[in-house]
Amino acid sequence: MGRKVTLATCSLNQWALDFEGNLSRILQSIKVAKEKGARYRLGPELEICGYGCADHFYESDTILHSFQVLAELLKSPETSDIICDVGMPVLHKNVRYNCRVLFLNKKILLIRPKTAMANGGNYRELRWFTPWSKPREVEEHFLPRTIQKITGQETVPFGDAVLATKDTCIGSEICEELWLPNSPHIEMGLDGVEIFTNSSGSHHELRKAHIRVDLVRSATAKNGGIYLLSNLKGCDSDRLYFDGCAMISLNGDLVAQGAQFSLSDVEVLTATLDLEDVRGYRAHISSRCITASRVTSFHRVRVEFSLSSFDDIYTLTSNPIQWKYHSPEEEIRY
Repeated sequence: MGRKVTLATCSLNQWALDFEGNLSRILQSIKVAKEKGARYRLGPELEICGYGCADHFYESDTILHSFQVLAELLKSPETSDIICDVGMPVLHKNVRYNCRVLFLNKKILLIRPKTAMANGGNYRELRWFTPWSKPREVEEHFLPRTIQKITGQETVPFGDAVLATKDTCIGSEICEELWLPNSPHIEMGLDGVEIFTNSSGSHHELRKAHIRVDLVRSATAKNGGIYLLSNLKGCDSDRLYFDGCAMISLNGDLVAQGAQFSLSDVEVLTATLDLEDVRGYRAHISSRCITASRVTSFHRVRVEFSLSSFDDIYTLTSNPIQWKYHSPEEEIRY
């Protein structure tokens, strides 16, 4: 039985309302992820339209063009045989949400809305978006007709759910949710989710990389699991500079580090990891098992797809690494 999975996360230099350019960079990242053997690809927050659209989020055209980009992604041969996880705004029952759209082979699997908005300091997400405030609840989202023609689906699941493939379970977080005291990954992990993903629009602050790394490592140290973080890079239109720092963690150890101040438009990070390492790590922590036995289950969207293969016995897995931090002087220089 296969148990080793290759996963991809990325940092992209997306631009607000540059739908054509954003589409090109997303497709390039998916192509690179597949070339590296990945069967799951995670992208940054609101990567289809750009994070810094500001009051353009109020315009229906922003959502319309986002769906047009999604249609091109669904139709592209580059997106076949890999679970793609992309970010875009979605209007559900006339309420605007910041969402992840997960799809595979021209079928949308799940639309997962953000549950906690960043609304302090530089962020004003509550001005444009509403947080999903129905834990564990899933509704039917009616797709635009242009998408229906491609997928053959009239409705898809929308809400607080996770993906259950044939070999593992995947749960999504979006940026601010990682920073919460009661992050979704806590109860997801207790409910058997083995792979956590986080799509971020996290701007640069001096020494902020230390906090990101600590949050990701601690997410998997107590609870076990695999954690992927994707982030934007560059300045997409507003006053903020996004500094990348994509990463992958396993059971409290980092196994892949992305660049912090890269000038490349597309950076793809992959790691090959053994799901049995997650299961063994979790099973030996008695107190965690007792807590997990009482957790309320998430709705699982079943996916007839495997991230692993049956002939992976000789596949090498990624080893733990030490994160290489820039000094304060180097950060200022970059």
